[in-house]
Amino acid sequence: MQPRIPRQSAGEQGGRRPEGTDLDDRFSAELASAVSGARRRAVRDGDRQIDTAHLLHSLLECDAEARALLGDGPRIARLLGYLVQRSIGYGLRWQSAVEDSGAVPVVTGAAGFSPLAAAAMEDACARADRRGVTRACGVDLLAALVADPQARAVEVLARAAVEPHTVLARVESHFEATS
Repeated sequence: MQPRIPRQSAGEQGGRRPEGTDLDDRFSAELASAVSGARRRAVRDGDRQIDTAHLLHSLLECDAEARALLGDGPRIARLLGYLVQRSIGYGLRWQSAVEDSGAVPVVTGAAGFSPLAAAAMEDACARADRRGVTRACGVDLLAALVADPQARAVEVLARAAVEPHTVLARVESHFEATS
């Protein structure tokens, strides 16, 4: 049997996090909520790891700023439709494979995440650091999710006719406007 995604312990739910989960301390409240949602979604779907599509799905549900950068209402509806179908449709082939493009180094300390998802979370934190803020937000993670063309999130975006380069340009414009 494949190892499952670690569930939250009673200590973690009470605010104390176990060793190796300090990454969550670097997230905004919205982003931490999205990561928790991705964890629940992966467990519910029977997936062995949280991947970039889980993160994208939860991010769309939890973060209005990130959702707005992906486009208009019909595009978001189409995108959510593809994400919902992952457990009954094309995403079934993902359950037997680890999401790893080989283009990024494996990130340690992110148990239960695919290598690409862990790298995207680290990249989101690095993006926040470059902006001079201590906590990454959902928009940081959105940019990180679309940065690797091998990510499952990018595959889902392509099916919904959302161009990753356009998303990155919108993210850059968003941060320039808020600076």
